[in-house]
Amino acid sequence: MKNCLAAIILIISFCSIQLHAQEIDTIPINTKDLNIKLKRSPLPSRQGPLNFEPVKIKPLVVNAKINYWKTKTSIGINVNQAQFSNNWKGGGTNSVAVGGLVNWKAEYNKNSYSYVSEVVLQYGKIKNKDQLQKKTNDRIFWDNKASFQLSKSWYFFGSVSFESQFDKGFRYYRDGNGDEQQVLISKFMAPGYLTESIGFEYKPVKYFSTRIGTGTARQTFVLDTAVYDSKNEVYAVEKGKKFKNELAFQVVSAFDKDIFTNTNLKARYAMFIPYKDFKASKIDHRLDIALTAKINRFMNTSLTGVLLFDDDTGTNKIQANQTLALGFGFTFPR
Repeated sequence: MKNCLAAIILIISFCSIQLHAQEIDTIPINTKDLNIKLKRSPLPSRQGPLNFEPVKIKPLVVNAKINYWKTKTSIGINVNQAQFSNNWKGGGTNSVAVGGLVNWKAEYNKNSYSYVSEVVLQYGKIKNKDQLQKKTNDRIFWDNKASFQLSKSWYFFGSVSFESQFDKGFRYYRDGNGDEQQVLISKFMAPGYLTESIGFEYKPVKYFSTRIGTGTARQTFVLDTAVYDSKNEVYAVEKGKKFKNELAFQVVSAFDKDIFTNTNLKARYAMFIPYKDFKASKIDHRLDIALTAKINRFMNTSLTGVLLFDDDTGTNKIQANQTLALGFGFTFPR
């Protein structure tokens, strides 16, 4: 028993020594004479409660209008000139040729509704020495189309288009003395065409579309009898009448895309099938193609062509023309 008490007393003494050692583990040092300077903390400090006050922020009003219109205007001018001296042995004729093109397009898009108006004006003339002036190009074309979107690629549309020419057109021949003579065969509104159409349009991509005009009417105007040239009918309009009306099925396909850098291909194909006289020889076809390459900011080169089949013009064969031009071109906006 005595031995157990001695052991307990020994353990308690050891624990007291350990606790005492922990209490004096840190020894105080007198720093009064050490001249220690403590730097002030760079962090701001504040004593006391913080008071928050609400701040009124005025709403920002943006005064902006959405423009649903997009317009584009292209102007081209081509000038060609050739001059030969009187003793030039290589052959040739002095000539001057001038051509101009204006293409204006306005497009309106809002929700499912769209409207497109396009104007194409072309005119060109050439004058060779000892010959009469001749036209190289002459066209007025104005197309207007309003459409409503039915699905992703299909639209219901209504369109009105007008087509004629600026200047008089002549047929040329040589008389008995070898002199060149001309006979008037066309002029402004002789002929002139006004076409109204409703139907469906397929537009899978932005640069290609096809109109299917199930209800189409076309009026052909001949307002000057001088173009008849002793004929009883020209452009399918009888002499003594001013116009002819036709109902038809029409297909119009359009392609307009930059196929290479600074190179644009534009094509338009129109097929007119009259309901009254439905046969192959009475179906009208017209294909317009224009390939334009931009040389620099102000100059370009263009290759244009037209294929036309319309027996109302006085021939049952395909008509064609082609023009290669180098000139100045301006586009607004750039």
